[in-house]
Amino acid sequence: MAMKLQAVRTHALSLEAVTEAPHHHFSSFRVRGKIFVTVPPGEQFIHVFLDDDDREQALAMYPSFTQKLLWGGKVVGLRVQLDLAAPAAVKALLGQAYRTRVNKEAGPRRAGQA
Repeated sequence: MAMKLQAVRTHALSLEAVTEAPHHHFSSFRVRGKIFVTVPPGEQFIHVFLDDDDREQALAMYPSFTQKLLWGGKVVGLRVQLDLAAPAAVKALLGQAYRTRVNKEAGPRRAGQA
């Protein structure tokens, strides 16, 4: 069963403090203003921003619908092909990206940060 963008939207917006906003020519889901998922034009894919360990685990678990997302030659997340994706897996990835962003924002400030 494929994942539909509307189901992604519904799930993402059900998470605490999440909003949807434009990001250049993409749509984005944000928690407290920080992006954790983007939707490129065409709405066939989503880009999910996970830490390195979670990203590598997802790539190993879901090779049929995930691939590395590159930005400037650097791997920054996952590209998820919605028409091949299992809904439960996509919801789990969204939740993990959300928690990663929340934990990153809630973490201790590093030296030099205002």
